[in-house]
Amino acid sequence: MKQNKYSEAGVNVEAGYESVELIKKHVKSTNNLGTVSGLGGFGALYDFQKYNYKNPLLVAGTDGVGTKLEIAKELNVFDTIGIDLVAMCVNDIVTIGARPLYFLDYIAVDVNVPTKIEQLVAGICDGLRQCDCALIGGETAEMPGVYHKDGFDLAGFVTGIVEKDKIIDGSKVKPGQAIIGLKASGVHSNGYSLVRKIISDNNLDYTKKYAQLSNDKTLGEILLEPTKIYVNEILKLVDEIDVKGLVHITGGGFYENVKRITNDYGAKFNQANLPKLPIFSFLQEQGKLDYQEMFGYFNMGIGMMLIVDNDDVNKVLELMSDAYLIGEVCENEAIEIC
Repeated sequence: MKQNKYSEAGVNVEAGYESVELIKKHVKSTNNLGTVSGLGGFGALYDFQKYNYKNPLLVAGTDGVGTKLEIAKELNVFDTIGIDLVAMCVNDIVTIGARPLYFLDYIAVDVNVPTKIEQLVAGICDGLRQCDCALIGGETAEMPGVYHKDGFDLAGFVTGIVEKDKIIDGSKVKPGQAIIGLKASGVHSNGYSLVRKIISDNNLDYTKKYAQLSNDKTLGEILLEPTKIYVNEILKLVDEIDVKGLVHITGGGFYENVKRITNDYGAKFNQANLPKLPIFSFLQEQGKLDYQEMFGYFNMGIGMMLIVDNDDVNKVLELMSDAYLIGEVCENEAIEIC
């Protein structure tokens, strides 16, 4: 069928077909126990009963990557931000104790470049393999006139499963309990509008290595480090420890996210116990930022928090990699960084 008129409107249908062929092998690599259907249908099938849960609830989440995409575009690196997309979604639902089952992606572009689409989907599938979650469908939308030249956006949707009597909802959180932080891999996928402004205002170069950061990686490579996926280690932990609450440190940093699980209580954190990631001191210095204020923008080296009884602290630290005792739940409502 001729597509001349559609091509004149800026949409390359043939490129869309080519993209689908290129991503099929990546998508197939994510098949898991419940996968039923492959790409190509109008709807995707998934059999969650294969997991033999007794009283299951489905848990859904959706997210994007934000303006980290602009750095990927500037550096022409597209095989890592797909991992970020998965991480932002699955790290959210695992805070409820949910096991991710399947994922849908949405990729919107100004022009469909099949090799670029393949890199994006390959990254998504990389992230999904890390947490045994299946990519069962999605959409690639070519939208000339909506996105500027070379512009694009990513969104993801995940469905997970949890036993009803094992939901982690913060209802068991109370003052005196310990807060353990799990180390972040970097800035993750939040605060990048501020990061990019700092880079621009100080005429910094993404392709340059800075002594304050690393002798091995450029600034761009450090900023594109994918968000860590915590799913497997957390699911293993909750089988052994009565975890009272889990917090994914995303937009809003410590101040907003911790309150989402501590309810009417607050928390006190010991900054001396936080892992030191050079990128945050670099951004603070270059952006002339107040240190306390940064905890409202960035993860500050902690990507996930666990709230547990004090009697369980040592066992958690033994079982988890890169885990730190960073604070405690407090009676008052304030979030304090001391």
